[in-house]
Amino acid sequence: MFLATNENVEQAATEQVSLLKQFLNDIDWNQIWINMIIGFIQILITVIAVLILKKIGHYAIEIVFKRYVKEKNTIPNRYNTLYRLSKNLYNSLLYFSLAYAILAILGIPVGTLVASAGVAGLALSLGAQGFVSDIVNGFMILLEKQLDVGDVVKINDIMGVVEDVNLKTTKLKDFDGTIHFIPNRAITVISNRSRADMRVLLEIRLFPNTNLDKVRNVLESVNDRFIPKHEEITIKPATISFVPVGAGQTAAQIIMYTKAGTEFAIRNTFYEKYVEALSREGIDLPKINLDLTPQ
Repeated sequence: MFLATNENVEQAATEQVSLLKQFLNDIDWNQIWINMIIGFIQILITVIAVLILKKIGHYAIEIVFKRYVKEKNTIPNRYNTLYRLSKNLYNSLLYFSLAYAILAILGIPVGTLVASAGVAGLALSLGAQGFVSDIVNGFMILLEKQLDVGDVVKINDIMGVVEDVNLKTTKLKDFDGTIHFIPNRAITVISNRSRADMRVLLEIRLFPNTNLDKVRNVLESVNDRFIPKHEEITIKPATISFVPVGAGQTAAQIIMYTKAGTEFAIRNTFYEKYVEALSREGIDLPKINLDLTPQ
């Protein structure tokens, strides 16, 4: 009985090996290699065609937008925003077409995948609400021209320069170099500091017994000398005011307006010039708020 069982097992194993050999022998390996080579060539040609279309498309987009800027006299920031958005949309369309073509070349039923994706999309619709909110909010931001590439803005207590804006996220570069990627759905208030002239407020603290007329003359002489050298200053200081700043101190207050994005540099430059001029004239300045007695 035991020997008969072993013989049956060996016979079954031999039959399976024979079937496997027959199956491998029946395969047309030459045709498989030919199909693989043809498929590789088709994929290579498709990739090359997409790269060529990408170059042509980017060139065409650049020509169109340069002509648009020339005819409409639009601002550079707006041009950069629309230019990058157009390139992103064009690249997305090309990459989608490339993926579709490669799947078709590999013989994968794209139609079945699309139908399956529809079913999966229905199942994941709740999870995609955030993505849809990003797209809708991003579209409204671009449509209403709330910001452009290069603008100095404040979003969610983050201030910086807009590096990129698309339908999904807004890329903001902080002044310390940090890059922030903000989902468009999280943007509720945009404070754009690049759409109008910016106010520069300078206050220079003085001792209570300081000669205010002398201070005014010194500061006005600085303004007369250096303001004409700075084209970014759009509105000159109307007057030099003196205001209380607490702890028994008075401050000379100067207000001017500059082009957006230049306010910090102008503030630092003129504060330095004011302090240097006052020091040259022998006018002592407090070192700290409570330093009320000249040294």
